[in-house]
Amino acid sequence: MTNCRNSRVEGPCAQVTVGATEITLLGTAHVSRASAEQVGRLIEEGGFHAVAVELCASRYQALINPDQLARMDLGQVIRQGKAAMVAASLAMAAYQKRIAEQFGIEPGAEQRRAIELAKQHGLELLLIDRDIGITLKRTAASLSWWKRWTLFTGLLVSLLSREEVEEEEIERLKEGDILETAFAEFAQDRQDLYRPLIEERDSYMAARLLQAANKRNRKEILAVIGAGHLKGVRANLEQGMDDPGSRIAELERVPPPTPWPKRIAWLVVALVVAGFAVGFQRSPQLGWSLVGSWVLINGSLSALGALLALGHPLTVVTAFLAAPVTSLNPTIGAGMVTAAAELWLRKPRVRDFHRLREETTHWSGWWKNRVSRTLLVFLFSTLGSAVGTYVAGFLIAGKLAGG
Repeated sequence: MTNCRNSRVEGPCAQVTVGATEITLLGTAHVSRASAEQVGRLIEEGGFHAVAVELCASRYQALINPDQLARMDLGQVIRQGKAAMVAASLAMAAYQKRIAEQFGIEPGAEQRRAIELAKQHGLELLLIDRDIGITLKRTAASLSWWKRWTLFTGLLVSLLSREEVEEEEIERLKEGDILETAFAEFAQDRQDLYRPLIEERDSYMAARLLQAANKRNRKEILAVIGAGHLKGVRANLEQGMDDPGSRIAELERVPPPTPWPKRIAWLVVALVVAGFAVGFQRSPQLGWSLVGSWVLINGSLSALGALLALGHPLTVVTAFLAAPVTSLNPTIGAGMVTAAAELWLRKPRVRDFHRLREETTHWSGWWKNRVSRTLLVFLFSTLGSAVGTYVAGFLIAGKLAGG
């Protein structure tokens, strides 16, 4: 789509007038050198008072300061339950790096170029995209529990993948959005991802631009956004919003967690404990047999997870001992205990943090780096304990029914 009165603009673009402000929407390909060059030409030739980029504050920091991971408090990440989120972010970064290595291109080069030139020319820089953490949480909330599980397991499988990124994935990146394409690799149904990853962000970025247009000193704004967002952002700008601030607040609202997973977890615990009680009531031998089955299955599968993550031998023992206990208390996961043990036994070195983004680009690096290996210990032991809970639960039910 080309609809720009400015002859300097080539490729997908649109211009929208909001009050006294002229907004130029430049649709870029996140993996195209030509897009970065186009951004450079437009800003260098002047005329803009502000430059807006398709970034949130956290992605902006990751782009301009790749070493920020070196300051991460891994213990706090695990205690706050953010280990899976950090692993997902690293996997996405690894996916983008694989593209860079395979095709000799740099995802996000046009955003980096826009940032550099905005600073160089003293132009105001506007970060208009929604925070990636909120986007991921709203994406998860839009999926059924089965598709969330598919997304999670697909992410784990991707860590082991040695496959090259297919050419068609590159073409989708050129046409659409890097977040959508990255997560489409792990998801089965892209339609479930469209609303939170594209439609909502179209509206969010338009609201940010409308807020910027209301400031009189911004007469011309260049918005550098993915080509896949161009149509939606333009439509939202032309339609207008009565209150952009309210729309932003609405799109930043994180849906409350669905209560039924916790209720099911507590129900399973109640049934298991009740099964123990019934077993001991029938005979001490049966009761201890049920307890033994619970400990052996739950502990072994969690320990297997820690072992697959190449955790320290004592971490594996910790997983075996902790999982049967933590599984009876859904507020404390086995992964929290095993990750804490791994941190204590193999404290990450400064170089592990500095090399984290580079080493996790390749599957073997996840096991080599102490930071990412701790995340794997958390994820795999948690998964093993979860599977063990249901396997042991069904076995206990079977023994009681047969007894």
